[in-house]
Amino acid sequence: MEAPLESLVSARNALAAEVVRSIGELRLRVTGSSMLPAIRPRDELLIRRCSIAAAGVGDVILFLRRGHLFAHRVIARSGNALVVQGDAVEAPDAAVSASEFLGKAVIAWRGDRSFAIRSRMTVRESIVARLARRSMLAGRLLTRLCSPKVRGAS
Repeated sequence: MEAPLESLVSARNALAAEVVRSIGELRLRVTGSSMLPAIRPRDELLIRRCSIAAAGVGDVILFLRRGHLFAHRVIARSGNALVVQGDAVEAPDAAVSASEFLGKAVIAWRGDRSFAIRSRMTVRESIVARLARRSMLAGRLLTRLCSPKVRGAS
């Protein structure tokens, strides 16, 4: 039996996917650290619907798999599917099919500043991502350093 919280997360993610499919855009908050350092936890992404054919190598895409949303970078094409990988993740995900694909991330917000999602990481980001992929300790440290400080009530 699925836990109640897991069921709520799946329902919320299915609703988000339906918003992208029907309205064409969705702004959502990042919760994971798989795209560090380019995209950080608590960043917000604007996802814009497009066809899977319009997504290219280097694009950050959103897809829904087994009730969970993922925003990962396209690293290759495999027929009609996309091979994706989180920047700070050691191995690629299983290929993303057209039925899982929702759209591309086009803009991100970090606090009150916005920036375009680049199809290539900077040299610095690439080095940091490689380090995070190769070392669990480095990945944890990077997650801690890039996570926003939560302020307590005064």
